[in-house]
Amino acid sequence: MTMVARRIGILASGDTWHVGALERALAAHGCAVTRLDAKRLVSRTHPSPSVGVGTTSSAEAERPAVDGSFAAPQPLDDLDALVVRFIPGGSLDQVVFRIDALHLIADRGVPVINAPRALERTVDKHWCSQLLVDAGVPTPRTVAAESFADAMEAFQAMGDAVVKPLLGSGGRGIVRVSDVDLAYRTFRALEMQRAVFYVQEFVAHGRSDLRVFIAGDRAVAAAQRVGDGWKTNVAAGARALPHRLLPEEEELALRACRAVGADYAGVDLLRAEDGRLLVVEVNGIPGWSALQKTTDIDLASEVARLVLARLAGRHAAAPHL
Repeated sequence: MTMVARRIGILASGDTWHVGALERALAAHGCAVTRLDAKRLVSRTHPSPSVGVGTTSSAEAERPAVDGSFAAPQPLDDLDALVVRFIPGGSLDQVVFRIDALHLIADRGVPVINAPRALERTVDKHWCSQLLVDAGVPTPRTVAAESFADAMEAFQAMGDAVVKPLLGSGGRGIVRVSDVDLAYRTFRALEMQRAVFYVQEFVAHGRSDLRVFIAGDRAVAAAQRVGDGWKTNVAAGARALPHRLLPEEEELALRACRAVGADYAGVDLLRAEDGRLLVVEVNGIPGWSALQKTTDIDLASEVARLVLARLAGRHAAAPHL
């Protein structure tokens, strides 16, 4: 009997290094892989409800169809699984539409990795922080607010705080404020952008933290990220060094991943100077190019195995007719 290749989509926009690594890893397991542009999602209600990715070029779209029809997008509903590698930023309308489209695909039975609910929980730092606290995972004291006055009150209570964009960042746009006048100017500037204030206490931790890569129920690899100052994001210039996880670190990273319901994640741990181990962030669409340089483990293959395990579990749970 000829085995039919599993059809796996990788949703991204750019990010060629990670997409290529995933493509090779999935192909090595006999999967038929399709790259899908996250900026070309199309949802239709007729002739039958469907979600797909547009394939028509701009030049083709400008030519009117004689019969009033339009080209059908490449369907996502008939994939065996969809791996979400990158969702680009955009307007509120664009972000909501992209996540809603993922929900529609998942609701129709296509395994989406990570699931849209987990993506929502991890991209929103406020929601993620609350879920960590609800699960008993130690994390820095945090306040999210819309009012300038409430943000100032939070800063004055903390005395030394890190102000972060609510959604995403990769270390960009993060500001440490320990002076009242600087806090005033920072919050006034954010107020003009109609931003939500996300204020987190600064925890003294030297110049390093840990990034732990979780796949399924395992901590697959970890790196110590060392910066020139308090910022330790690789995207902000920090270096990634090999790190052997302590049992306490591994257990805490796994608890954080479970708290947000992610299949795989990058969990950022911070060892405070007073000895406390805290979870600062859980990334539901983690990059691993820097971490890959510190380990012999093929991290893309770990994600591929996770996808195949999800498919095997889905088929095992299906009723046999």
